[in-house]
Amino acid sequence: MENCNQTSTDFILLGLFPSSRFGLFLFILIVLIFLLALFGNLSMILLIFLNIHLHKPMYFLLSQLSLIDLNYISTIVPKMAYNYLFGNKSISFIGCGVQSFFFLTLAGAEALLLASMAYDRYVAICFPLHYSIKITRRVCVLMIIGSWIMGSINSCAHTTYALHIPYCRSRAINHFFCDVPTMLTLACIDTWVYEYTVFVSTTLFLLCPFIGIVCSYGRVLRVVHHMNSAEGKKKAYSTCSTHLTVVTFYYAPFVYTYLRPRYLRSPTEDKVLAVFYTILTPVLNPVIYSLKNKEMMEALRRAIQRICSVKM
Repeated sequence: MENCNQTSTDFILLGLFPSSRFGLFLFILIVLIFLLALFGNLSMILLIFLNIHLHKPMYFLLSQLSLIDLNYISTIVPKMAYNYLFGNKSISFIGCGVQSFFFLTLAGAEALLLASMAYDRYVAICFPLHYSIKITRRVCVLMIIGSWIMGSINSCAHTTYALHIPYCRSRAINHFFCDVPTMLTLACIDTWVYEYTVFVSTTLFLLCPFIGIVCSYGRVLRVVHHMNSAEGKKKAYSTCSTHLTVVTFYYAPFVYTYLRPRYLRSPTEDKVLAVFYTILTPVLNPVIYSLKNKEMMEALRRAIQRICSVKM
């Protein structure tokens, strides 16, 4: 039986890319997605900040979602790309903890923020006359701060636990980032208590917000169905479908991954599912919200015209 090692050695991230032409293709594709996510989310933040017509609660929340996504994908992809390019798959123990902390903080904050955005649309469609009273800038700020604080507290608890347990045998993490449940498969001790806390935190931060979003949009669709205005129905359905698309791509793989018992999980399946909520969602958010939103498209058109007129 091997002795438990002290938590001073580097971990090895086995990564996502196989050593083949397909791996190279996958690497190029993900780097392009990463660049698109950076450009798209940064453009959304600047567009909302600079355009006075977009200084509304919905767009304020949307700018925060873009900020989270910008940092979210930047926590994962650069290290993964560096390891692939230089053939160095190691990550320091502290570096692994830092990556895990930021990943969990941003993941929790995004999950709660998406629920806040669902509540914003619920009030806007179901109680339009009370919208300006219920959804003020102060309420938006409180929802955003609450999302960040709760995400940070949850992340701090999980990361602290992961950094204070002994590891033994292989230091190879069969993932492309420091995912705490995957790290704990290398632990020398029984982690069943921690696995229970993962179940609880996943329920609180993912499953409960997801159920709340589904219920709120169920009520929204019921109200929309009784609308007399065809244009109002079309706009409301567009808003709902946009948000539900983001929710599906983010919550479903996350919940499926973290609510399964360890014996039902496979490293390959976990990595494929993780691509959805760590890489694809951050690039889809700006595309979906900008292309399906007339105000955003109009603001973008005016910004492009202004840039072109300055160059001429």
